[in-house]
Amino acid sequence: MEDAQPFFASGNYVPIATEHDVADLPIRGELPRGLRGTLFRNGPNPQFAPPDPARHHWFLGDGMVHGFTLGDGRAAWRNRWIRTDKFLAERAAGRALATGFSGGRELGIPDTGVANTSLAWHAGKLLALEEAHLPWALDPATLDTLGVEELGGQPRRFTAHPKADPATGELVFFGYSTAGPLSAEMAWGTLSPAGAVTRYERFPVPFCAMVHDFAVTEHHVLFPLMPLTGSLPRAMRGAPVFAWEPELGGHIGLLRRREGIASLRWFRAEACYAFHVLNAWEDAAGRVLADVMEFAAPPLFPRADGSPSPREATRAHLTRWVLDPAAGTDAFRRERLDDLPGEFPRMDDRRAGLPNRHGAYMGQSRGEGLDTLAWCDLATGGRRHFSVPAGDALSEAVFVPRHAAAAEGDGWLLTVAWRAAEGRSEVLVLDSRDIAAGPVATVALPGRVPHGFHGTWVPANA
Repeated sequence: MEDAQPFFASGNYVPIATEHDVADLPIRGELPRGLRGTLFRNGPNPQFAPPDPARHHWFLGDGMVHGFTLGDGRAAWRNRWIRTDKFLAERAAGRALATGFSGGRELGIPDTGVANTSLAWHAGKLLALEEAHLPWALDPATLDTLGVEELGGQPRRFTAHPKADPATGELVFFGYSTAGPLSAEMAWGTLSPAGAVTRYERFPVPFCAMVHDFAVTEHHVLFPLMPLTGSLPRAMRGAPVFAWEPELGGHIGLLRRREGIASLRWFRAEACYAFHVLNAWEDAAGRVLADVMEFAAPPLFPRADGSPSPREATRAHLTRWVLDPAAGTDAFRRERLDDLPGEFPRMDDRRAGLPNRHGAYMGQSRGEGLDTLAWCDLATGGRRHFSVPAGDALSEAVFVPRHAAAAEGDGWLLTVAWRAAEGRSEVLVLDSRDIAAGPVATVALPGRVPHGFHGTWVPANA
């Protein structure tokens, strides 16, 4: 991609070469005594410069996981590359081998992905995830790579964003291109609380698209099939593998969890895109509501002719999609909820799939990097926020309840801050009751955490 090189070569996108083990980090302020566990974060960190920088994309770097363990007033940091098949083949060769989205298949490297996007804690396992391959299991204490989770040999692809059902303990997942690379087929399924595949169904879709996230409610599953298309013929002629084709329009698949794909139906809308879902639920009238970060056109990807989308179109806003299965129409309604552009929405996961009042996302108050933590009250439309100085940036904020019985949204928000002037990172702990007051505790790191994607909190007693 023409605009991908800066994500490899500039600022805090530059990879780091060190795996750290730091047992006792300096802390300003005081860590809350009830905050005991580990914040895990995942992101791309290539171990070698790509062989063809023009074809390198931020999404393709080797996965590196950072673990920040907090408790008893102390903080520690450990980070490790995930030892995927690609990582090990390139380490043995002493150089990068894979080019573009192929992952090195043409060189005989097993197609097991880079595990660089997010993390999930399920069935007592820490899983490193990305959207085109099965999960990789990690040792939560050491971050050692344990291997691919084969999941009984059924699923071929697994999402970076599975949804944990707080009522049943199930993990709901999906995958795209499940009939082969860049194929027009998707699948969805469930894992039991013990980690066994309890359902897996495949179904055709109107076209191959990058479907990064989806939505799950108590009774429904929603698949946003938007026209960020994948094309094998396009890839074979050296054009972008994934490109924006808005003329294809937007599609949202909706099925009932109990009935599965037999109940699948499609809603239509003008083309838009959402990498990430905050939450979804059903209201008293049976409508399905999903709060997403909606783009008019996706960033980081060109149109099919190679031209970029207008810059303003590639800024996301918190938007509510409303689908009414009983309305007798395939249209759905869209309503913008906030005017601050941003990305990476998170919530109190105890309300996943159920109506929620609070949600966070990382805002762009200056129009460029993610410099603001926005904490929204969806009942009143209010928003409180915390911002860092110009040039600094914040990672996705992970919510941790104050205690097991705390009210929804009562707790702490954890984010990693990039301090540009100092060339290092910090872990910030903010109290959800007073976000604007700034962090109650700041953990200073001796190095840098490159800009990444997603994280998860695992309590010490999990």
